[in-house]
Amino acid sequence: MTLPARVDVGAFVGQIFIVVLLVVVAIFVVVVLFRSIRIIPQAYSGVVERLGRYQRTLSPGLNLLIPFIDRLLPLVDMREQVVSFPPQPVITEDNLVVSIDTVVYFQVTDARAATYEINNYLGAVEQLTTTTLRNVVGGLNLEEALTSRDNINTQLRVVLDEATGKWGIRVSRVELKAIDPPVSIQDSMEKQMRAERDRRAAILTAEGSKQSQILEAEGRRQAEILRAEGDKQAAVLRAQGEAEAIHSVFDAIHKGDPDEKLLAYQYLQMLPKISESSSSKLWIIPSEFTDALKSFSTAFGGADTRPDGTTPAS
Repeated sequence: MTLPARVDVGAFVGQIFIVVLLVVVAIFVVVVLFRSIRIIPQAYSGVVERLGRYQRTLSPGLNLLIPFIDRLLPLVDMREQVVSFPPQPVITEDNLVVSIDTVVYFQVTDARAATYEINNYLGAVEQLTTTTLRNVVGGLNLEEALTSRDNINTQLRVVLDEATGKWGIRVSRVELKAIDPPVSIQDSMEKQMRAERDRRAAILTAEGSKQSQILEAEGRRQAEILRAEGDKQAAVLRAQGEAEAIHSVFDAIHKGDPDEKLLAYQYLQMLPKISESSSSKLWIIPSEFTDALKSFSTAFGGADTRPDGTTPAS
């Protein structure tokens, strides 16, 4: 009775061993498959080492490796990266310390060079940017540094792109985010700008007042010219009217052929109108007027007048 029990125990142990072996084999196969198949995402690259040496660079997609022989290093981001570095103190040519923030746009173009040619390419770009910035700004005074950002950006980009080329990195753009001079210099600059704005405001006010006075004087001159032109035209028209009236009267007189009595009567009618003028101080009576009066008196005197033109005493 004891022998069959031993046989059953041995069979059971054998089955357990087979199951464990199958599980181990399955785990080994899964591990082999997991280490053999690598999926690289888009815009990333993977560097493969075989027995410690560079073997190849994996492109995005499905890739196969030799398990336990090939080793995949951390993936390298091939997209353009934007890194903002902390403010760096920089001494200008006129011995002023300014704080400058920089932003660098760069892209890894060679994953192998970025992995083996430099230990930490991001830290290297930061340190290279700092040293290059100090060299460039150190040759400029404060005013030039504040007004020459494009020039500084161009010089930084050229130097960084040339230095990082062997690292498999292309620097596309460098920007100065902020240039902060000392507080005392900022106060002086604000006072200077305020004084400059006040000066420009005073100049603009003076120019406006000048233009206003010029326009007013021009307006008055034009008004006087127009008034004088109007008076001139009125006087001309008035003289022309009087001339035409005199001409018409003269024509009418000549056409009517008046005698001396009518002319004397017209002279008498005009005397009150002449005396109405306040500026008439001296009257000049023409000789024809006296002759007309003699004729008029002769016409109305009749027989009382002597042949020699005198009247008898009363």
